[in-house]
Amino acid sequence: MDSNGTDTVVVAKPKVKKLKPARKQVKPGEVEKVETPQTGKEYNIWYNKWAGGDREDSYSNKVKSQTRCNIKRDSGLTRANTTGMRYCCLFFARGCCPYGWECEYLHMLPDPMNALPDSSKDCFARDKFADYRDDMGGVGSFNRQNRTLYVGRIKETGTGPETEEVVMRHFKEWGVIERDDSASTYAVKVLQYRSVAFVTYKSELHAQFAKEAMACQSLDNDEILNVRWATEDPNPVQKVAEKRRLEEMGQEAIKARMDPRIVDAMRAVRALEDGDILEEDSLEAQQQNGDEDLEDGGEPDSKRRKIDQTEATPPQASPPPPQPTGLLSADTLEGLKYFAEIRKRNGAAAVQPRARPAPAPTGLNLANYGSDDED
Repeated sequence: MDSNGTDTVVVAKPKVKKLKPARKQVKPGEVEKVETPQTGKEYNIWYNKWAGGDREDSYSNKVKSQTRCNIKRDSGLTRANTTGMRYCCLFFARGCCPYGWECEYLHMLPDPMNALPDSSKDCFARDKFADYRDDMGGVGSFNRQNRTLYVGRIKETGTGPETEEVVMRHFKEWGVIERDDSASTYAVKVLQYRSVAFVTYKSELHAQFAKEAMACQSLDNDEILNVRWATEDPNPVQKVAEKRRLEEMGQEAIKARMDPRIVDAMRAVRALEDGDILEEDSLEAQQQNGDEDLEDGGEPDSKRRKIDQTEATPPQASPPPPQPTGLLSADTLEGLKYFAEIRKRNGAAAVQPRARPAPAPTGLNLANYGSDDED
């Protein structure tokens, strides 16, 4: 209650959570550098392994990751937030960035609403390639938008739904997972007794981040996961749905970048070129203007325009001659019309029966014979 005796209501402002500076996930030199054991004579930098001796990429050749990212605890501000860098830190995703707030890359999940400046790069600024690797690993391809991850080497300790809950709990940390509203289920599918799961994210950027964050990690049973890109779904229904989704995304992106005034101007120009009436939006605007004129005590604007046009137009004004729209000139068209009219008259005369000559009178007077009058 204030000095005047009236009650005052104090509205509490919502607290806006401000990001704190990103913390250093590890200390320099804390993570041990594990060299890849030499199993062949040549080292393949494309597959990051030795050529020969590990064709099947056996389980024994995989080493569990020493660090793991914690989004809630590790996310924060870095120099990238002031410099305008749009790409994420790869070491932050793996949980081993020693720079913290001094890092030149973002320490947070990628934002699907803000498109990357270069579509040929992933969210870590790595160049994509035209084709996927044979083992579906690596950065990925720029020829197809892939939002589904293949997760192998899962240890199943329960039923299929229980394993799906475990996979969902670990992978939802890295982004929004696709949801089927009609079935009220998430796009997490586990192939029971095959130790394989498929996780589909709503954004490809989140799938890219999750692939690096969960590589060589474990779920609840101390396994070493094999995270790869999933191959294309052979289901034709899913292909059509994915194509429709990409078209809608493209239309929304184009619509968001276009100025609505330019769109209205182009629609008006196209309507005038086609000779059509403007659409309902312009008609409603004219009606609103007319209603405003009526409220002011005057006549509607559309009616006033008609009156002005009738007063300005002379009563006996002849319409202008038609302008030629083809290859022939106006004189040529008039000549063709003239010859067509003559031909029409000659045809009508030919159709009419010729007059029969008058009958000759009885007698030998040849002067009245009808043949003498003919040429």
